[in-house]
Amino acid sequence: MSQEITLFESRWLGIYQIDHWEFTRRPNADGCVGVLAVTDHDEIVLIEQFRIPLGRRVIEIPAGLVGDESEHLGESLVESAKRELLEETGYLAHEVKKLISSPTSAGMTSEYTHLFLAKNLIRKNSGGGVRDEKISVHVIARKELRAFLSQKETEGLVIDFKIHACLASAGIAF
Repeated sequence: MSQEITLFESRWLGIYQIDHWEFTRRPNADGCVGVLAVTDHDEIVLIEQFRIPLGRRVIEIPAGLVGDESEHLGESLVESAKRELLEETGYLAHEVKKLISSPTSAGMTSEYTHLFLAKNLIRKNSGGGVRDEKISVHVIARKELRAFLSQKETEGLVIDFKIHACLASAGIAF
């Protein structure tokens, strides 16, 4: 493999080149976790937040970076998933199962996304994220999920594909 050249690097984003190929990497994180949270009442817990790169609000599974803050260095993927779920939604998961790990976008970044299924949930607080995240939490009956996502898309929101990837990986029909 040829030598990697750093083209640009900031706290959150790096752009690098190997041979003719330019790609991105997060200089401050080891990857990303995402969590499909399912309540004991067969509800799916999703979040909504404004995403600057898209300039729109996005419906997503709770997710976050692994190892991006000093207090979380060395944290396992499961610990990261449980922490992100609690921070963003207020739910504490007592059962977390790994679903799949995959490159986020293999042609653009070296980042891997690790997806989990969380069950046996206890609501500890209202969630909303940390600092300036301004996250809204949605708890939707699984049988109403398709209609909910369709309505949000009609309203101009973006639906993140990781919702569908998690549902398919977990074998959950909706």
